Order: sequence, then structure tokens, then C-alpha cells
Amino acid sequence: MAATDQLLRDKHRSYIVALQEEKLDSFEYWMTEHLRVNGVYWGLTALEVLGHLNDLDRTKTIAFVKSCQREEGGFGGNANHDPHLLYSLSALQILAMFDALGEIDQQKTAQWIASLQNEDGSFNGDKWGEVDTRFSYCAISALSLLNRLDLIDVNKAVEFILKCQNFDGAFGVIPDAESHAGQTFCCVGALAILNCLDLIDRDLLGWWLAERQLKDGGLNGRPEKLADVCYSWWVLSCLDLLGKLEWIDSDKLKKWILKCQDDETGGFADKPGNMVDVYHTCFGITGLSLLGEPNLKPVNAKYCMTHETIDRLKLNPPPAVTLQKTKL
Repeated sequence: MAATDQLLRDKHRSYIVALQEEKLDSFEYWMTEHLRVNGVYWGLTALEVLGHLNDLDRTKTIAFVKSCQREEGGFGGNANHDPHLLYSLSALQILAMFDALGEIDQQKTAQWIASLQNEDGSFNGDKWGEVDTRFSYCAISALSLLNRLDLIDVNKAVEFILKCQNFDGAFGVIPDAESHAGQTFCCVGALAILNCLDLIDRDLLGWWLAERQLKDGGLNGRPEKLADVCYSWWVLSCLDLLGKLEWIDSDKLKKWILKCQDDETGGFADKPGNMVDVYHTCFGITGLSLLGEPNLKPVNAKYCMTHETIDRLKLNPPPAVTLQKTKL
């Protein structure tokens, strides 16, 4: 692992590009088969933030993503896998980065996503009916990228998200579930996309987020847990959206993130000394972007995509949310 305070840009590029190889004799390859679309998104996002989007073959990547679209309109995690919101958002993000959303039937995808909204405003992840605030974010973010937020009831969507907020200001998977930084990003990100962050107490939530920083500088996802590089995104993005990045020690966090690099193979691990993976590599690099690391493209905290890509999409303003702020 790295004993350097420098971002090992070229090694990270090489690590991500090498993941394109189909290692059919690898146990890890088959264990992550169902996450292939997510993996491409994580790797491609890291490369774009590094300024090297085209290190991955555009034509082959787009063809793979299109092969994952199912008859219903949604995308599976791999070819011939059932469609799910978690994979559909990643698929759309990949296509957006390559300016290729026009290569799919966007209306069919948007209608499938909208069909997953429940009467209480929540979203099922797929036809089997599991509800989770991750799915609320995926639906709202995906429909925003497609400029079709008009297909859902945004007031009910926001009502459900607000029901998942706890006394500490953070959010859980469903109402009355434990506060967690990953779920908090999903809820804050969705509210930010819908322009209604004014419905929550920014100071209360900001305090909970700031308390995620540990003595070593890293961030955890909930009280009494160890630091993990992925929370360099989930927590930092929320603080950025709330306008409270200065509430943590950014220099200490940056040093901790850089310790999680592997100076031999490239890539980031969850913690210093552990094995690297593309998930933590993505969120280590995007976290460093939010911290102002030089020579990284700025990342839009609502979408976990570069501002360059989001600006190019020329997204429509969301439908107006007419709810009023209430006390917890």
C-alpha cells in the first residue's frame, strides 16, 4: 500500500483498464457477474474524473450496456439478467458519459422506471417489490438524466423520503430504519435533484455527517464503525450539497484516502493495507475531486458524474415540489 501523499494517477488508470479483460478462470470474475454494469460505471467514472474517459473502448462499452437492456425497458446487471433500478441508473450514467443516450429507447426506459413507483411515493427496485431509499434515488436520478421526471409524482416521492429521516437528521432504508451515510446520500441527492433541500434541517444533518470523521481522518458510515474510503463520497457529497464541507478536516481526510492506494497495482482499497477494488477506486477518486485535488475534473455531488457531463446534457428543471417544511 502507498506511503505516498501523491495521487498515483497512471497506476489507477492501468488498474481500471486491466479490468476490461475477461478473466474466465477467476473466482472473483464470476462472483461479480451480476454487478458488471455497476463495475463499468465505477471504472468509467474514475477514468473520466482522471481525464481519461476514452481509456475504455467507447463502441464496445456502449454495445455491452445495450445488451443489458431488457424487453421491459430497464437494464440488468449483465446480459440476460433481470432489470433492476440499481443497474439501470448505472447503465444510463455510462451512456450519458459517452453521449450515447440517444442509442436506446429512452421513453421505454423512463416508463419502466416510473411504473415502479408505489402509492406512498416509494419505489420498488424491480418487479419483486423490495422498497429502499436507494431505489428512490436511482429512479429520480435516472429520470432526471432522461428529462422525464414528469412521469412520477414528485410530491409523493419526497414525502416518502422525508418519512425515512430520523431524529438525528440522517436517513435510513425505510421509515424507522437506522441512519446510514449511504442511504443519507440517496435521500439528500434525490432531494437536491428535485430542488427541495430546504425541506430538511441542514445544520442537524450536517452535524451528524461531520461526526462521521474519525481520529485517523477517515469517514465512517454510522456511529461505532471503522472508516471506509467509500464514505469519502457518501458523506462528502452530502456535506457539499448542504454547503458544509468546511465542517470536517479535509486535509486529514485527504491524507487518509491517499494511504488507501496500492502503489504496486494501482486502485484504492476500503482501508489502508486491504485489497483494492473498482468500487472503492471510484469513490476514492471522486471524494478527492470534491476535496479539490489538483488535475481532477470537478464532480457534481447530486449525480456522482462530472459537471462537464451534466452540463452537456442540458437537463430540464424538475417539476415543482409543493410540500412545506415540517419539524422532525
